[in-house]
Amino acid sequence: MKYKQLSREQRYQIGALLEAGNNKSKIADILGVHKSTIGRELKRNIGKRGQHAGKYQPRLAQGKTEKRHRSKHKSVKLTEELKDQAAGWLRKERWSPELIAVEWKVLGIEGVSLECIYQWIWECKKSNRKENLPYKDLYRYLRHGRRRSKRGNHKNSRGTIKDRVSIEERPDVVESRERLGDVEVDLMMGKDHKSALLVMTERSTLTTTMDFLESKDSKSVQEKINGRISRIGSSWIKTMTFDNGKEFAGHGEIARTHNVKTYFTRPYTSQDKGTVENRIGLIRRFLPKKTDLNLISEYRIREIERLINNRRVRKFGYISPIEKLKSTWPVALIT
Repeated sequence: MKYKQLSREQRYQIGALLEAGNNKSKIADILGVHKSTIGRELKRNIGKRGQHAGKYQPRLAQGKTEKRHRSKHKSVKLTEELKDQAAGWLRKERWSPELIAVEWKVLGIEGVSLECIYQWIWECKKSNRKENLPYKDLYRYLRHGRRRSKRGNHKNSRGTIKDRVSIEERPDVVESRERLGDVEVDLMMGKDHKSALLVMTERSTLTTTMDFLESKDSKSVQEKINGRISRIGSSWIKTMTFDNGKEFAGHGEIARTHNVKTYFTRPYTSQDKGTVENRIGLIRRFLPKKTDLNLISEYRIREIERLINNRRVRKFGYISPIEKLKSTWPVALIT
């Protein structure tokens, strides 16, 4: 019979059976374990001194066992090679511990769980041990919740937009994300609101485009949207959803030019365009708030766009938005 660890409940059974006068063989039969298991348990955990000397106390036996397990040398699964790989993905790709753990599985590498990665990151932050110093900054690359801006900050950018159609009139099929071609649009502001990126996200695949805006006036935004749609082709776009900023006042011309229907969110209801908001949260991991976007090169913008579109997504079974798009539409639309 193969040796196996005894449970807390079995130790209390042993204590009761010993008090009843049973020998080791009888106890082993009752518990369904080998006699040597009982012998080893008694040898290790019978009291050696004090009032419990020579006696088996289940509570003390369990405590001794747990202490031995804590102090026992454990094989190191998070090797230096894995640490360097995880650190690279965190710093460059801005991958979460979850995506790192998934990537190891996909690559057939025996890695560690996401919980283990988190524990390692926070241990490196708190510890000054020599082996942790190269990774002390990794916690900075973890994604944290973003505080929503106060409503008053956007007060002057809102106004009545001509021919505005509320999101409440948007077809139900858009909400279901069952088709390709429903796009959410937003601006991601840079330092002091003096620079901005135009961000467009397709709802069913999460494919996202990023374009630098020289100006935030409605004419410039309209031209930038037209330019992007012209490059990727407008035949597949069915709807576009904006917030109520005046920068989107040119929606009517966009709708006529590309034969799409445009909708607007309810005032101050960010969840109405939660898909693009989520993608902007991801972009912020590369371009944090207070970044002067005027100083970011076009090459870097394209690089970030590529990274987030090739990042695995849990809701898609850990394939990327680009892979999801290609499975839906045979021609790559992100150019």
